[in-house]
Amino acid sequence: MNERIREIDENIQNVRKNINEACLRCGRDPKEVTLIAVSKTKPVEDVRAAMAAGMEYFGENKVQELTVKMDAITQPLHWNMIGHLQKNKVKYIVGRVDLIHSVDSVDLARKIQTEAAKKKVEANILLEVNVSGEESKFGVRPENLEDVVRKIAVLPNVHIKGLMTVAPFTQDPEENRQYFKNLRNLAVDIKSKNIDNVTMSVLSMGMTGDYTVAIEEGATMVRVGTGIFGERNYVC
Repeated sequence: MNERIREIDENIQNVRKNINEACLRCGRDPKEVTLIAVSKTKPVEDVRAAMAAGMEYFGENKVQELTVKMDAITQPLHWNMIGHLQKNKVKYIVGRVDLIHSVDSVDLARKIQTEAAKKKVEANILLEVNVSGEESKFGVRPENLEDVVRKIAVLPNVHIKGLMTVAPFTQDPEENRQYFKNLRNLAVDIKSKNIDNVTMSVLSMGMTGDYTVAIEEGATMVRVGTGIFGERNYVC
């Protein structure tokens, strides 16, 4: 286990070095970028190893895996729901996670509102935008974004903090620069509308293969899994 702790620590230091260098290239303060360790399919021990290396922000794709890890770890951490969220799973995470990155419809936001009001809590969300236009991806279409924002903004317990996207898988991260740039431009546009209950302070974009390019295009949160924990553990 000591070897595993050392491996994860080295990986985190390497990712942080890459973040710092990307910020230096584009004149940004590295403090503007939050690294989220995506621990999906990884055991609680790996999360603890990342915590030992100084990580406080973690992301999960599935509600069940997220709640299991949250129940197992008593130390205060910043948990992020980054995967597709089904309406029937909302009740398990509202009031427990810092941020839901993957709100992709008005109906889902209304469900979050219902649960948040019931629990007397506030829910911070990002709107997932399908900037690449891939049919396999979830997310609001860019042309519908303002309409969706305005409909969600009236929900008193739900607060839109920014945007998120999942760029296509590619061997060349430069191919995704256009999508990150487009998301940033959408955020600038929405911010300019000065809609009540909406801030565009968070841009969640970039994963293991392309997070440095995402940072160069304005990402404030990057979601790194494989780059920290190694390849995912899938059970066939």
